[in-house]
Amino acid sequence: MAHAKAVDAPSSHGPVKTGAGGGNPWLVLLAVSLGVIMVMLDGTVVGIANPSIQADLKASLSDLQWVTSGYLLALAVFLITAGKLGDLFGHKRVFLIGVAGFAVSSVGIGLSAELADIIPGLSPVGALIALRVLQGLFGALLQPAALALLRGAFPGEKLNQAMGAWGAIIGLSSAAGPIVGGLLVENASWETVFFINAPVGLAALVLGTILIKDNRAQTMARIDWLGVLLLSGAMFSLVWTIIKAPEWGWGDSTTLTFAALFAVLIGAFIFWQSRASQPLVPLSLFKNASISIGTVLMMMVAFAMFGAMFFLGFFFQGVHGLSPLEAGLRMLPMSAGMIVASPLAGMAIGRLGPKITMATGLLITAFSMFLMSQLSIDASFIESGIPFLLLAFGMSPVFVGATEIIVGNAPVNLTGVAGGVQQSAMQVGGALGTAILGAVMAGEISDKLPGYLGPAAQAIPPAQMTGLEKAAAFGTVPPGVPQQIGDAVHNAFMDGMHVAFLVSTGIAVLTAVLTLFVKAGRKTEGAPVHMG
Repeated sequence: MAHAKAVDAPSSHGPVKTGAGGGNPWLVLLAVSLGVIMVMLDGTVVGIANPSIQADLKASLSDLQWVTSGYLLALAVFLITAGKLGDLFGHKRVFLIGVAGFAVSSVGIGLSAELADIIPGLSPVGALIALRVLQGLFGALLQPAALALLRGAFPGEKLNQAMGAWGAIIGLSSAAGPIVGGLLVENASWETVFFINAPVGLAALVLGTILIKDNRAQTMARIDWLGVLLLSGAMFSLVWTIIKAPEWGWGDSTTLTFAALFAVLIGAFIFWQSRASQPLVPLSLFKNASISIGTVLMMMVAFAMFGAMFFLGFFFQGVHGLSPLEAGLRMLPMSAGMIVASPLAGMAIGRLGPKITMATGLLITAFSMFLMSQLSIDASFIESGIPFLLLAFGMSPVFVGATEIIVGNAPVNLTGVAGGVQQSAMQVGGALGTAILGAVMAGEISDKLPGYLGPAAQAIPPAQMTGLEKAAAFGTVPPGVPQQIGDAVHNAFMDGMHVAFLVSTGIAVLTAVLTLFVKAGRKTEGAPVHMG
């Protein structure tokens, strides 16, 4: 297992410091939390807003997948680069730039229809997706910088507490998204879901400027822009392939071309990182088995979480017939559970170590996903609330544990890059979860809908059948259709959602096996780590 080198040891002038440098660490946590809350809310709030966006902008399923995946993909692609920028030019500076840009781009998203009227050839959906990508880029700037600021602010003996609080903030922000979204969409409009980031961003800027101590770059070096280009191209090719494959066909030449492009680009990226003098992602980081496993764990739990959120908004509003607020309140058990579960997870990891704690969390996650795969069309609050509550207690140990493993085991001079790796894994997992489970669900709907329609399916023209399949993907029934067709659409949606949750169940179980290979790390001078 690789550990920090001499660069992490104290110098003759005292310990190496990164991030906040000085000041009250809990005030630093408060300041950076406001910025990260915006990012995490916007990762999940769209699930509730999607039905309104679809109705207002006449968006397709592919469009809505890109509203989510474009944001997550931009985060994933740029996070590691952003971490490097923080290491080089100061984490406070990069954090504040990210907060400002995120807030401004959020306002732009709310004005996407107006921008489409001004810019020739730009549709409202196109403007929305483009601005979501820009929003993701700014979100990427602030997230690894926030982790690095925390790493520098807290001493080793308080790192577990900090990571527990950090996990609670991330989990609560993600879980609160549907409730916040429901309140805003129902009482105002889907645009306000994004406008709300303006006052939050302003508060984060003011508090960040006052409470976070200035930090200097440790070294001045160039950015590995070739690495950025290769990684960006690889991730775009992968997500684009998964989202478009159901439309093109998995064996279609276009699908295979993009899949091959991903393989070539990711191979070229890994090769270049092993040769570059100043690589975007130092491969030596992954010689530490716990960092490598923690990265996979973060990716897989995000796969399940974001993939689930994408469908639940359509289930509660389209199939179950709830209002946006009622749909958000259905997820309240997860929000409440996150408040309790994340601090407990930090304590459990401190006492039991990451192996037992994260394995238990993943098995609980698997069980909650299995329960979701059994939900009926008329599921009660209790029937949906139990798996949501279990999901909070299942995901929290993984979020907290994987964060501590990745960032805590990294050399101090690479905390920004490690924070980028941690957050990138989460966003990649979320983008893949949305894309892959979306493809699984679309395939299941296409397969099952004709059977539910029965003999009537033979009389439906192909173009109309395609329209019904698209409607089923949203859980909505086209106006004026007979009751039999409406029931068939809803039943096909439920089958697709059930299969998607069963896939998530299997992934959680398989990922739990990986935790058996997590090993405890050592505390290194200048790089405080607690691995249990």
